[in-house]
Amino acid sequence: MKLKYIAIIAALASIGLSSCDDFLDKVPDTRVELNSPEKLRLLMVSGYTETNYGILTELMTDNMIDNNSTSSTGVRYNLPAYGRQDDEAFAWEPVVSDTGSDSPSGIWEGCYHAIATCNAVLEGVAKLEDEGRGDEVSAVKGEALVSRAYHYFVLANVFCMPYRGPELSKQYPGVPYVTEPETTVLVHYDRGNLADLYANIEKDLEAGLPLINDGSYEVPKYHFNKAAAHAFAARFYLFTRQYEKCVEHADQVFGGAGMDPSGYMSQIWAQTNLYYLSDFGRYYTDMTQQRNLMLIPTYSQAWRHFIGGLRYACNREAKRATIQGPGPTWEKCRYSSSATKESFSLNPCFLAMSFVNGKQEYGTYFGAAVAEFFEYTDKVSGIGYTHIVRSEFTGEETLLCRAEAKLYLNDIEGCVADLTVWDEAHKKNSSTDDRTIPLTRECIEAFYATDKDGFGIVKPLHIDEVYPGSGYSVNSAIEPYLQCVLHFRRIENIHNGMRWFDIKRYGLEITHVIGTDRVENLTMLDSRKAIQIPAEVIAAGMEPNERLTTPSNSDDAVVAKGYYKKVD
Repeated sequence: MKLKYIAIIAALASIGLSSCDDFLDKVPDTRVELNSPEKLRLLMVSGYTETNYGILTELMTDNMIDNNSTSSTGVRYNLPAYGRQDDEAFAWEPVVSDTGSDSPSGIWEGCYHAIATCNAVLEGVAKLEDEGRGDEVSAVKGEALVSRAYHYFVLANVFCMPYRGPELSKQYPGVPYVTEPETTVLVHYDRGNLADLYANIEKDLEAGLPLINDGSYEVPKYHFNKAAAHAFAARFYLFTRQYEKCVEHADQVFGGAGMDPSGYMSQIWAQTNLYYLSDFGRYYTDMTQQRNLMLIPTYSQAWRHFIGGLRYACNREAKRATIQGPGPTWEKCRYSSSATKESFSLNPCFLAMSFVNGKQEYGTYFGAAVAEFFEYTDKVSGIGYTHIVRSEFTGEETLLCRAEAKLYLNDIEGCVADLTVWDEAHKKNSSTDDRTIPLTRECIEAFYATDKDGFGIVKPLHIDEVYPGSGYSVNSAIEPYLQCVLHFRRIENIHNGMRWFDIKRYGLEITHVIGTDRVENLTMLDSRKAIQIPAEVIAAGMEPNERLTTPSNSDDAVVAKGYYKKVD
């Protein structure tokens, strides 16, 4: 099995006898020799995946519903899915119908391609270090180590079961942790176990982060700059329940402990000059925005899975639990849809920020998060490549990592302070509703006491069963605040697929109603929470994920902004 695409190009036999000797005198290996810091730095441009895990994992979450299922009012449709992969992902079945950049195959190959690049760079670094030139390559070494750790972290959270601590995780398979360039074909790789996988990720992260030097980049936001590396560390330590380290690294993102993080929140909510979807996308992923710590351009058709008129959408209870539903400070902000006439609570930040495709009852989406950029290869023929730029690490997500960690460290006031920064940033809409209230401990405890609206905002938390023995636990004093953090994270990460990671690490149980006669329940430690590795990788001899639970029945012109009318 091959994990990367660094090829050795062999020389062909000579054609003319007169040139035979000259030909044979040439070096047959036409690879670039990585013998300078500059060449290593340039190679690291390819040390990042160009594929997008967002749509695959989003389809598996409670952020999406099947429009062909019957709603509580008896409404259902007969809409097509964007592709067969969507049917498979929504039903938590192995995805075997697609191998594109948004598929498990694409995610696997994209991550291992990036890892292979990092390994080639690290091999070149080792050679220069042997020559006494270590100081010249320390920055690119740090980037390669952190990037390798990040891509293994993605693979772990997509293709493996949730991390359950250093002991329990030994019983689950990981993914091959390759640390050297591949020089032969058809190499057999052992998956190892999940505990060792996370230990290796942490080792690379801790070794690489101190070496990161922003001065080595021409465009820091497209690389693991210092802030992005600390944001990754904060996320990693949150997922591994090392909360003190999570807070420590999150503090560094914002300039140190006690520094004001409000400048790292998005300013998009205050914009009044954005109309087309592309405008929202360009602003939201603008590298000059302080909130964007690291951007990853991908080849992806994710947006096309969200536009109206398709079977799976952010609709009904999924929409009400995220971008068009109530919250602790905006529950009384009621509006009605110009299309459906239904009344609902809505965070005013999403006024004129949500998109539909002329048929609002089919679903709504926050266009800035999935705006597509089209790269023409032939404008006359209208063909080219679709791109989605992922804001992979942001100030908002890092702030919510810190808020969650503070709760387990018994710092409820600190958590509320961070949540307040997030909440206030989302009240900067020019048409902010005067019915919003300040975020207080009282309103958090009242709103998250029960799932009174039935939208699935409040769910039982099973993190202590998923990862027992961490020294931390959920109790009645912090649970309402954890529910608030997870709700804010769900809204913040809408459409980017990270909700799936939260579902796994908290053991959240969700249900997908499929069509009129199928219901699938995903339990706390359901084996389907580990997405099956690609079929071609299994065919090459790698151990597949166990499937212990068998599913039953085995362009801008077309997008119009929705608008809402204020109601009492």
